[in-house]
Amino acid sequence: MNSLKKGILFATLITSLAFVGCSNDNNDSELMGNWVKKSAFDGPARSSAVSFVIGAYAYVATGYTGDEYLKDLWVYNSTGDYWEQKANFPGIARSSASGFELNGKGYIGLGYDGTNKLKDFYEYNPTNNTWEQKTDFAGSARYSAVGFQVGGKAYLGTGYDGNYQKDFYQYNQETNAWIQVNGFSGNKRRNATVFIINNKAYLGTGTNSGSYQTDFWEFDPATEAWTKKRNLDDSEDDHDTYSIARSNASSFTMNGLGYVACGENSKSIWEYNPITDIWKERTSLEGAARTDAIGFAINDRGFVLLGRAGSTYYDDAWEFKPLEEQNDDDN
Repeated sequence: MNSLKKGILFATLITSLAFVGCSNDNNDSELMGNWVKKSAFDGPARSSAVSFVIGAYAYVATGYTGDEYLKDLWVYNSTGDYWEQKANFPGIARSSASGFELNGKGYIGLGYDGTNKLKDFYEYNPTNNTWEQKTDFAGSARYSAVGFQVGGKAYLGTGYDGNYQKDFYQYNQETNAWIQVNGFSGNKRRNATVFIINNKAYLGTGTNSGSYQTDFWEFDPATEAWTKKRNLDDSEDDHDTYSIARSNASSFTMNGLGYVACGENSKSIWEYNPITDIWKERTSLEGAARTDAIGFAINDRGFVLLGRAGSTYYDDAWEFKPLEEQNDDDN
């Protein structure tokens, strides 16, 4: 081969290698989703707060600052992007409580006050900004349980009472009473997360004796049946490598898709499609990695806020836009 042909071949090889390198870099950076910073939370920075959404408003209460357990209540106006303080939660100041919305009212109960595990339960009426104590939770006093409303029915379950739990109870608003419902089929855990899609609840993550739980479950309130879905790691052969297992994560639902964000040592976010039972990674939170944050959706708009990393506590709030590319210049 003459020197001219050798030169052409070498140049072609270098160009090809450079093209492949650029393609790999582009693929690595092509995660969709943009994070936009919103109005900072007006109360003290905190972790382990609890929230519920009523209409276009999100309510955030309780939590821990690193020095103090809290009982304040704040409401976020998603249209105007601002916060207002409301009537304080009347129970003992606490962290790691659980809550839900049911028929236009908010409910908060359980939690930890620094000494005791709790089982008291309260109703908030946004119309007149008042609280009313309701019947105590029927299960054991505990913290780091999950609370959710699906199909017009409200539930509390899992958590830690000195042991890890997997029981579930339904709250009847009309009778102000609790009934135990069919047992959760997954592993016992605390610090799990739940999101709701099309009148089904999806529960996963959390920890049991220091081990992240990888099972993922769908709950149908019409039948009170739990159905196992794809695991939250790559232990099943028909899926790309991934690892969503974590504890103390946040979650929300937008446009028929579920999202799990942040958690222990993480700022990643994963999107779940209930039709395909497939997870896809999206752009990580633009703010700091955090645990014990809260997540909620208001009219198909997803938010992550508060939380901590070690001894640093956050008061920032972020909105996730899944159909946009990440733009670092919009904050």
